[in-house]
This record gives sequence, structure tokens and C-alpha cells, in this order.
Amino acid sequence: MQGAIAVARGVQELVPVLRDRAQEAEDRRTISTESIKSLAATGFFRLLQPARFGGYQADPVTFFGCVRDIAAACGSTGWVASVIGVHNWQLALFPDQAQQDVWGDDPGTLMSSSYAPTGRITAVDGGYRVSGRWSFSSGCEHASWVLLGGIVPGEGETPADFRTFLLPADDYTVEDVWHTVGLRGTGSNDIVVADAFVPAYRSLSFGDTARCVCPGQELNTAPLYRIPYGSIFPYTITTPIIGMATGAYDAHVSYMRERVRAAYAGVRAAEDPYSQVRVARAAADLDAAWLALTADMTELMTLASAGEKLPARLRLRVRRDQVRGTELAIQAVDRLFENSGGRAIYSSHPMQRYWRDAHAGRVHAINDPERALSMFGRGEFGLSVADAMM
Repeated sequence: MQGAIAVARGVQELVPVLRDRAQEAEDRRTISTESIKSLAATGFFRLLQPARFGGYQADPVTFFGCVRDIAAACGSTGWVASVIGVHNWQLALFPDQAQQDVWGDDPGTLMSSSYAPTGRITAVDGGYRVSGRWSFSSGCEHASWVLLGGIVPGEGETPADFRTFLLPADDYTVEDVWHTVGLRGTGSNDIVVADAFVPAYRSLSFGDTARCVCPGQELNTAPLYRIPYGSIFPYTITTPIIGMATGAYDAHVSYMRERVRAAYAGVRAAEDPYSQVRVARAAADLDAAWLALTADMTELMTLASAGEKLPARLRLRVRRDQVRGTELAIQAVDRLFENSGGRAIYSSHPMQRYWRDAHAGRVHAINDPERALSMFGRGEFGLSVADAMM
């Protein structure tokens, strides 16, 4: 616990540096090596890593709190930190040999990912042949392994299996395609694989993660590793967006304290009651999003620590709160942007970058509100729900 607290303090101390580098990250279309090294030095990437590899196997709330702080300083850095940081949690679910392959010589090794099953998977003796192109691999420049989603076709009455495949950098190339309007600093480029062999132990079924029964749990017995992938990963995407909206809020309040509205006879913006109401609404939205996240993660960890089964209704509620958290954050950043006046559209103003980054994060597939809300509604009405992301 003390180690995780020290990490959180180290991240807080790094926040001003990351804020100063935010424009550089956007201009370069990737996070600097210096920023990744600085985050690693705080121990951030070890928060969700098993203790047997030098990790803290910390409470998810600590991890997500750090992500929110980082994203409030720089949206792109927060996004990359979050998705790369959660990979250490997922690798802990793989068979031990896969963990040894990645961390055996260097526990600080980082992985990127792309889970949409856009490649071709063929089952062969001892493993799988993997080929194709995967997009949106955030932070891949800083990783030496990648996690790729793929579907193994079923045979006869055997259903298809959606799996994650772990590949070293020698098995793939990175193609620079990242020219976007938001999250420009994430370097979320394409991963291209040409007929690589992946041994069976370097793959993990999404079905196993949904059932919370994975090979890695034999050695990584902490409660953290008994939480569903469908609860941890979605908040990995929502939390940076909450952080971006929080950064926008802080920038907005600071700006409005000094702003004078020339169009309204020199009235100070801070004295405008309508501006005050908009700020209050934005603050309430952000608080609601964060309180739901912390309550959900705390309940999951409490049950996992007690060795109790995680009820379906809780898992559905987590997904409900996750998509609503994204919606609330977007609602807040939109209100703040609209309240900032014309100068917020200048490229030198941080509000426009927070706005673009948050909306870029919003279009991630995991933020599809109708799908998650429909799942929750089905559960409430007593209907069956079968989804790997719950």
C-alpha cells in the first residue's frame, strides 16, 4: 500500500512537467521517450503488475486516480499511460511462461495493444498462425510486445473463440498512419503481422476472462486478478476522458477568473451568474462520473478480497456507469468549451485541445452507450445477458 501511495505522489509531482509537454506531444504525434521514462520512474506502470515481478498489484482506484491526474495535464499522455498500464494486469492472467517471456529479463517491459479482431488466425500444432493489420495501437512506439485480438474459427459444433495473442516486436511492424484531429500525441499507429507463429501459451481466451478463471491466477492470487476484464478495461478508456474534462475544468475556471467580457460592457466573466451555473453543472457531472467509478471498483475489490462471486448485476452496473461516465465527461467538457468564449478556439488555448482529445476518446468502441445500457436493462428485466465485456 505504501508503495502505491508513493507512486501516486510521484505522479502528482510529474503533472506540471507533462502539462508543459502537452503541445509537444501533439506536434510530434507521439509521447516523448522522456515522458514514458519519467512515468516509469514513478512506478506508475507497476501499479497493476504482480508483486512477484516487482509490481504493486494495487487497488484499481489508485491506478485510475493516477490516470485521471495524468490526463488532466495531457490527454494523450493520460490515454497512453492508461492503456499501456492496464496491460500489466492482463498479462498477469496469461500462463506463467508468457509472463516470463515478457518480464523474465526486464520487468519494466511495456506492451501496446489492438483488440479489434481484424486479422486472420489459424490454429496449428502448438499454437496459431497470425496475419493481418490491427489499428489504434496507442503508445506502440514505446512497447516491445503487442496484444492483438483475434477470432479462432470453430469446427463443427465448437463455437468460435475470441482470444488475445501476445507477440514480440520481431513479429510485427509499425506503420505510421496517425494523422487525427484529437489524441494526436498517442501515436496510435497500425500493427502489421505477416504470418507469425504464436505458441498456445501466449494466447488468452476472452471467455476465460469473462468467467474470471484464467491460467495466471494460479500464481497471481491477489484479489486484483479476480476482477473481470469487462470491468477493468472499459474504465481504462473512460478514466482518461474524465481526466481530460477535469483538466478542461481547471483551465476554464482559471481563465474565467481573469476574463473580462468586452461584449457585455467589460463585465468580469466570473460575476456572470449563467457562467457560474454552467461551471456548477460541469463540476457536478465530473464528480458523479468519478464517484460512480470509485464506488464500483471498491465494491468489486471488496467482493474479490472476500473470495465471493461477483454478481452479474454489479458487473452490468459497472458497464452502465462506465459509459455514463464518458457521457458525463463529454457533457462537462462541451459545456465548458461553450462557456469559454471565442478565444477558446485559438490553437494556443488549452481548452480546444482538451475538447478535441475528449471527443476523440469518446468514439472508442467501448464507449458505445446504447450497447452497455441495453445490457443493463436486459439484466434488470430478468433477460439473459451474454457479453465478454461485462
